Amino acid sequence: MTTELTRRRLLTTALATGVAIPLGARWAAPAQAASGPARLTLPAPTGPHRVGTVPLHLVDGSRPDPIAGPGHHRELMISVWYPAGRDARRHPVAPWLPAAPMAALLAANGFDADVVGAPLTAGHEGAPVLKAAGRRPVVVFSHGAGGHRSETTIVVQELVSHGYVAVTVDHPHGSFGESPDGAPTVPDGDVSITPWDHAHDIQFVLDRIEDLAAGRNPDTQCRPLPAGLGATIDPRRIGMFGWSKGGTATALVMNADPRVRAGLSLDAPMLSQPPVADLDRPFMLMTAVFTPGAEESGVAEFWPLLQGWRRQVHVDGATHGAYCDSQWLVPQLASIIGMSDDDLAGWIGTLDPFRAVRIQQAYPLAFFEQHLHHRRQRLLNGPSPTFPEVQFVR
Repeated sequence: MTTELTRRRLLTTALATGVAIPLGARWAAPAQAASGPARLTLPAPTGPHRVGTVPLHLVDGSRPDPIAGPGHHRELMISVWYPAGRDARRHPVAPWLPAAPMAALLAANGFDADVVGAPLTAGHEGAPVLKAAGRRPVVVFSHGAGGHRSETTIVVQELVSHGYVAVTVDHPHGSFGESPDGAPTVPDGDVSITPWDHAHDIQFVLDRIEDLAAGRNPDTQCRPLPAGLGATIDPRRIGMFGWSKGGTATALVMNADPRVRAGLSLDAPMLSQPPVADLDRPFMLMTAVFTPGAEESGVAEFWPLLQGWRRQVHVDGATHGAYCDSQWLVPQLASIIGMSDDDLAGWIGTLDPFRAVRIQQAYPLAFFEQHLHHRRQRLLNGPSPTFPEVQFVR
């Protein structure tokens, strides 16, 4: 779920394109709790590896944070996701969001704060790293405006289950989450946060990824890391993806930092000041609302700047959140509160959540397999009968 587009705008977009939710659609079912509200669920990843995760608290001493007050510097909470060993199940699974920010996220989107509980992820907190030879590619994620680092957990878990390390980032003053002392954080509507702010955060995180790969612990509290975490990170094979504003930031990071070798944008407007410049490395656009001809979209101007491998795909029936977890979670919420079909259409369009999950799992994985592992992927060559909703625009 996201506050980037208001419910009214989402609904207007859906109705303008004539969408309607088919009756009897196969929505995902929330889990019934023994006590308290029902807990939303996430689909399981399809890869062979178990998933581990660990949070880190980082402080960028080179960037003062005037919003936090004099003497404060920009603080980031990130999560590192990695293939875990057989003992992973002995470790608790991480929630999608802690209870307080989950309640704040629901309230910000017009729902009762306690109507549902956050889903549990597949990530086992602090689980031992899978013992296997060689370092693994790293994929970094940047969220959208008013979002959070968990908003594409379906994609992240899928990548990790297939052998990647993923690093997800909460951008300060623009995300739902928790501070290191456990206090909930929410987006500050009075603070202007640009794609460049996201891009600078990610460049700092790239430095910390190099620290991890070198065996150093960048966590401000120096909390213990899972044994072997650094040895599984390959700092020479880094990719990045982002949703909405985070997708624009992906291109900006690639303009400024050659460490990111391939970039994927999930329905980003591709607008910034200063603007994106030419890119000579692989870049892929998965569009829904921000198409080349759409209002407030810079995709048409961005496309000629791509001088390397490039691709744009578009998914029929997709709204802005089609590439995020909300496409799977909102239908569960709808079944609990009795949301009307028209309101649900405003959130998820006509793209079946089961189909959306398969697209989220298949296309980002294929992109990074081809450009970080150099394994050619037929799925990226053109339309596939397995995914008739996915149009290859160019």
